[in-house]
Formats: sequence, structure tokens, C-alpha cells
Amino acid sequence: MTSRREPRLADAAEIAAEQGLTPARISGLYTERAKNAAGVPFPEIADMRGRARLWDHAKVTEWFAHRTQPRLQGHAPPSRDPEELLNAADASRFLGYKNLNQVTTYMRDHPGYFPDPDVVEEMGTDENPYRRQKWRVQTLLDWMATRPGRGRRASVDRGSSLPDVPVDGDPDELLGAMQAAALLGYKTVGSFSTSLSQGKLPLLETPDGIAENAGRQNGRRRWTRRRILEQAAQQKPPGRPRR
Repeated sequence: MTSRREPRLADAAEIAAEQGLTPARISGLYTERAKNAAGVPFPEIADMRGRARLWDHAKVTEWFAHRTQPRLQGHAPPSRDPEELLNAADASRFLGYKNLNQVTTYMRDHPGYFPDPDVVEEMGTDENPYRRQKWRVQTLLDWMATRPGRGRRASVDRGSSLPDVPVDGDPDELLGAMQAAALLGYKTVGSFSTSLSQGKLPLLETPDGIAENAGRQNGRRRWTRRRILEQAAQQKPPGRPRR
């Protein structure tokens, strides 16, 4: 008698990372499943992990594969000068998002998913500094063009070339997502970001610092080489540190 294989379960964070959405949006698709397009409800919860909902990964993947085009994919951005610079709220509006904080959320929670800003303006005072990030219209159009018709990007792993990062450097040096991805043996920063958002890199969930005075990288999370290598020592493939 053949034993039945247990389905793979996934939480909102893992599904969100795979689909280029936010965990809140995944939860919303479930709670509003009776209103889902074409009358095809989002899959029911398969189990719970504490207070976290778990779904059958295969069923959710199939649901996304057959869903009708989301609003973003049917959105035709207005005609604008390709060189015009838009701030995060204007970029969200240009891309068709109802939530004007969507681009800011992508930048904060999904490193590597959304393009880096073309311009970063340092604003405010020494006592109360802040940054204004701006994207060229053409940068946003290029990003939209990489998304397939069902709402998932054709390739989250944009710019897959990673730097050569030595393992024997200063253990206290703060490194960014690209350097961490390289040390952990990932092929792209996108795959690193996905693993991080899925909770597969527990030692890196809390950064050791935030980039400052680094232009486009301002506000990005940083980890010490020591912590990254400690995570690498616990990783299964593909997390093999580069030599």
C-alpha cells in the first residue's frame, strides 16, 4: 500500500515572497475569498502554526496560475516623459497601486524585488534628516514589462551578477544583501531576499545596522560578515559560502 504524501504547507510570508505581494495581501485574499474574481475562492487554510495560517502550497500556486489578471496588470500607466522623476507615492500611483505606500513597502520588506531609486535626495536637517527617493518613469516602465500576465514577476532576480566577497575579511564589516547572498552561496540577490522573507535565514532576521550616507543604499539592512558566515554554517544547499 502506497503511503500518502503530506502536502507542503506555506505561510503568508512565503506565499507573498513567491508571488511578489505582501503577507497582508495574502491574508486579504483569504479573508475576502468569497469576492475573489471569477468566483474561484482562495484556498482554505490547511493548518495553523501558532497564530500563523498555513496553506497547501500546491493549491495556492495553482490558484495564482489560474486567477484573472489583477488590477496592476490591466493598468495602463499615463503617458509621461521617460526621464521624469517620481517619488515613492507618485510611483505607486503611476504603477496602478491603490496603496500609495506600496513602493515604500517593497523597498523596505522585499530587498531586490523593486528597482533601486535613480535619485536619492538627502533632506531635512542634521537633527532631523530624511531621504526622498525618486525613480525615472522609464525605470518603472521597464520593471512593469518584466511582470508576466498573472501578477508574478518573470524574474525577481534582476541583475543576477553578485560580487566576489572574501570569507576572510573583517568579521565586523557590515555587508548588504548582495554581499550576503554571495557569501551564502545564492546565485541572485532575489533568491536570498525570498529566503530571508520566508524565515529561512533566522540569524539574519534582525540586521546589525542600516546603511547611512550611502546614496541609493541608504536605509538598507546590513549584517556583519561574522553573522552571515554563522548563518552559512547552518545553511543547507544552496547556502554554501563562496571561497
